[in-house]
Amino acid sequence: MNTLTQSHVSTVLGRLFREAEASLPILQRVVAGVSEAEQDRLMRSKTDYIDLYSRLKDVALPVSESAGKLLYMLARANGAQRIVEFGTSFGISALHLAAALRDNGGGRLITCEFEPSKVARARQNLADGGLLDLVEIREGDALQTLQHDLPDSIDLVFLDGAKSLYADVLNLLESRLRPGAFVIADNTDHCPDYLARVRSPNAGYLSVPFGDEVELSMRLG
Repeated sequence: MNTLTQSHVSTVLGRLFREAEASLPILQRVVAGVSEAEQDRLMRSKTDYIDLYSRLKDVALPVSESAGKLLYMLARANGAQRIVEFGTSFGISALHLAAALRDNGGGRLITCEFEPSKVARARQNLADGGLLDLVEIREGDALQTLQHDLPDSIDLVFLDGAKSLYADVLNLLESRLRPGAFVIADNTDHCPDYLARVRSPNAGYLSVPFGDEVELSMRLG
């Protein structure tokens, strides 16, 4: 038995994944009104994405169940105690990461979300799962909220917010990544600049695609 499979956590996660599936028609309606070219432009813009994400404030935009388990496994494997997440949404990935912290003996997850209604829902979901004490949710623009009060050493970073900001968020955190720290980025097909950076031989990372969803990078010493 571990925290991820305990009833109070697994029950919340099961409910959230079901709610996420039920909200897919909302996502489909929003996307149907935007051409593929415009979707790509919005995803790559450093400012215009805000309108799109605001229209999706009632949609979870979660990691998959397998990606959630991967986050838990990686955090457990490197004994993470200091984790930073970009993009909280309803807290599904945060629940997986906080469960790993609990099983690692404790720690702190700093997670960021600019949509106030999602912050409230994530906080309640983490409380329902009994993991809120391990999590600090920072509301607002992550490029501002992550400029201060960070741990000196970071063990794991999860990027799952606005894709165009992945490289900028990494800039804020990179000097604090310990050797062996993991950086996991979801849905990287919209951020070629980020992929080029972490895959560059001289960037200080070992980086590989993991499945169809995730780019997994490790900070080298």
